[in-house]
Amino acid sequence: MAFPHFSLNCRGRLLTLDEPRIMGILNVTPDSFYAGSRATAPAEIIHRAGLMLAEGADILDIGGMSSRPGAAVIGEQEELDRVLPALEAIVHAYPEAIISIDTVRAAVAEAAITAGAAIINDISAGSLDPAMYETAARLGAPYILMHMKGRPETMQKEATYKDVAAEVFDFLAAELAKLRALGLKDVVADPGFGFGKTIDHNFQLLKKLHIFQALDVPVLAALSRKSMIYRTLGVGPEDALNGTSALHMAALQQGAQLLRVHDVAPARQVIALWKRMTTIA
Repeated sequence: MAFPHFSLNCRGRLLTLDEPRIMGILNVTPDSFYAGSRATAPAEIIHRAGLMLAEGADILDIGGMSSRPGAAVIGEQEELDRVLPALEAIVHAYPEAIISIDTVRAAVAEAAITAGAAIINDISAGSLDPAMYETAARLGAPYILMHMKGRPETMQKEATYKDVAAEVFDFLAAELAKLRALGLKDVVADPGFGFGKTIDHNFQLLKKLHIFQALDVPVLAALSRKSMIYRTLGVGPEDALNGTSALHMAALQQGAQLLRVHDVAPARQVIALWKRMTTIA
C-alpha cells in the first residue's frame, strides 16, 4: 500500500510520511491517565526519551498538562516550568530527536519551539487560545489539528453527535481552511479519539478513519491504552497493550500515517507486520 507523499518540515529536516511513523508519548506530569507514561525527574526523562528513540520513535511528544477527562487546567507558568527543562535536557542529550510540544497555549508552544521543539500538538484546535493559529503560522511549525468537543474538564458531558465521523470531518476541514488561509503548510489531522466521544463514537470513528484521507493531510491516530480499549476489555490502562496493538493495526488499515503511542517497540512491530501484509504479492 503506497501512502500519499507527505512530509513535515521539522526545523529544516524533512520527516517523510511514505510509511507509518511513531510519536512516543512523554508526559512530564503527575496525573496523566496512564502512570507508565509519566516522568518528572530529569534522569528519568532522559532515560525514557532515549529508550523510545532506541525502540524506533520518530517523534517525541512532550506534554506538561494532563488532558484526561476531568483533568484540571494548570497555570501557564507551571506548564512552562514542567516542559522547558525536560525539553532542554532532551535536546542536549539527543540533538537529532524530533520533538513535539503537546499544549493548548500559544506562549508555551512558542517557548518550546524556541527551545528546540519542532512540532505543535494542540488538542484544542486553537479553541482554548485564540493566538494559537497565528503563532503556529508565524513559527512555520507543523501543527497537529485535533477535534475535541468542549474542554477536558467537561468534554465527556458534550459527547452528542448525529454522525460522529461526518461531524468531526467537517470540523477538521473548516479548521484546516483557516490554517491554510494563514499560510500554514504542514498540518496533521487527528480525529481526537476519547475527546468528547463515547466508546461507541470512538469505534465509529476508527471504522471510518479512511474518510479523513480526503482532507489531503496526514492522519494521526492516538488510541494508545485509551478507555475505548480498556473498558471494552474490562481491564485497566496498564493491561491495555494487547488491545492497543490490535487497534493500531486497524488504524493503519484505515490509512493512519502516524501513531501516537505509549509503547514504541510494540507499535514498531505492528507497523512491520502491516508493511509485510500490504507489500506481499
